[in-house]
Order: sequence, then C-alpha cells, then structure tokens
Amino acid sequence: MEFKDYYKILGVDKNASQEEIKKAYRKLALKYHPDRNPDNKEAEDKFKEVTEAHEVLSDPEKRKKYDTLGSNWRQYERAGFDQGSPFSGFGRQSGRSYQFHGDFEDVFNNLGGFSDFFNSFFGGGFDSNFGGRNTSRRTTSQKVADATAELNISLYDAFDGSEKFIVVNGQKIKIKIPKGSYDGKKLRLKGQGQSSFPGSQRGDLIITLKIADDPNFEREGNDLLMNLDVDLMTAILGGEKSITTIDGKTINIKIKEGTDSSKILRVKGHGMPTQTGARGDLLVKISVRVPKNLSKSEKEKLIKLDFLRRT
Repeated sequence: MEFKDYYKILGVDKNASQEEIKKAYRKLALKYHPDRNPDNKEAEDKFKEVTEAHEVLSDPEKRKKYDTLGSNWRQYERAGFDQGSPFSGFGRQSGRSYQFHGDFEDVFNNLGGFSDFFNSFFGGGFDSNFGGRNTSRRTTSQKVADATAELNISLYDAFDGSEKFIVVNGQKIKIKIPKGSYDGKKLRLKGQGQSSFPGSQRGDLIITLKIADDPNFEREGNDLLMNLDVDLMTAILGGEKSITTIDGKTINIKIKEGTDSSKILRVKGHGMPTQTGARGDLLVKISVRVPKNLSKSEKEKLIKLDFLRRT
C-alpha cells in the first residue's frame, strides 16, 4: 500500500500551524461532505481522505510520529516493531491513555473507516476500549454545531407579528415572527440545522432577523420616529396636522405657534409593541418648509411684517 502524504491531501505546508490545518480541513470537509454529494463515490473517498489526514495532523502526538517516520513507515514495520506497529501502545501504555474526542463510527458513519495505511502506520484497530470508551458501537449521539441564517423582514412584519415560510433541508417550514421583534433578534428552530453525517442528530437552526429600512418610520428602541413637513405659517401661528401611524390610524396633532424646525413632538402609545403588551411612543420630528417663489405682493407683506417686529 502506498504512503499517504497527509499534508498534500489537506493542501498545507509541512510547517503549517494547527489553525491552518483546521481551516484547510473544514474547507475540504465541507466541499466533499456526503450530505452535499449524495451517491458520489469519488467525493466520499476524498472526504474520508481529508478526515484521516486531519485525524493525524491535528493531534500533536500522532503528527510527531508521522513526521518522524514519514515514507519510511514500511521499513519500521518490517523491522518488527511490536507486531508490525512502529508506535506500540498508541492507545494505552503503562497505564496511560490518549483521548480521542468522538469515535470512529462518528467520524465516518460506516463509510469504511480509516485506510489500511492508517491502520498499519498507527498499529491498526486500536484498543476496543480506546481512551476508556468502547468504539465497537456508537455510544453517544454526536450533535453538530448549530447552523445560522438571516431572514429579512419589514418593520410592519415586526410590528404586527407575521408568518414566513423558508425551505430547510428540502422541507417548507413556517416561522412565526413575534410582535415587536427587533433587528438582530434570534429565533431557534430545534433540529433544523445540519448533520455531520447521514443519520446523525441535527443541530438547531438559528435565524437572525434583519429589519429593512422603512421610508416612513425609524425605530429607536420601542419608539418610532417620523418626519412631518409643516408649512411656515402653521409653524408661526400654530395649527393642526394629520399623520398616519404605523397601524394605519389617522390622528391629528397640535402644532403650537412658534414651533421650531427639528422640534420633536411625542405621541404616547403609538410606537412598537413591547413584551408586556404595552407600546412605545411615536416621535414626530417637525420640518418647517420655507416657501419658495414668493410673489411681489407676498414679499412686500413679509417685509412689512419684519419691519413691524423690529420696531
């Protein structure tokens, strides 16, 4: 059987750091994962190769022994080191044990296990109670890390609460958006994440809500901010203006005389809903519009008004 160059398989230099090895493995494992390549024997073999390479190079003890012998492993085997293994007692020796995080069935999910090269190079088989656990069968259900995704919703979806449908693992799933949801809120879908291998337990899917900018309202906590254009005379003399709230209601607000531009009026209880069922406030920012293209008569009146106020 041929020597396996684990560095070449992972595409890393022989002086690669553990972080570089881990990064290379994750990239290749994701590319050749059986879940992504169903019924693809070539991808399955590549996946087993990169997993085997990572198993050795990610373990400082195994990597040291691998680097020491390298392509000369056959010579050591033929020299009779411990029944063909140059690394006798790798599993257990003199009361010591090396811990392996996971079992071989978890790694390969019955895809054929490690290569003959690996078994010969590292003694093969390993202690059936390797590291204090029985690897002859799967003893635990290995749960993978949670998957993440983003879901874009409108401010109105967040205000009213709504239902959205997404497709996960080929299934159409309904997601309930709670009333008052905020940007960055996370929703957890149990058991809807990815699995490491076919038949293994799925992780959860964590969905982060992203609320799109709204042309009418800007959210500030549980309050909503809106702009309101007010003509110059209403700002000077006072009056009323109609506004439409986020829930479609039309209300009148009073503009006091002498209202400055950028003044904010607070309308209680017309903001976003809170967890307690109450609502935040609506903040109305006044924007005074100065008239353009005045007629000669209008200008004369304004000049006269300005003169009267100065005297």
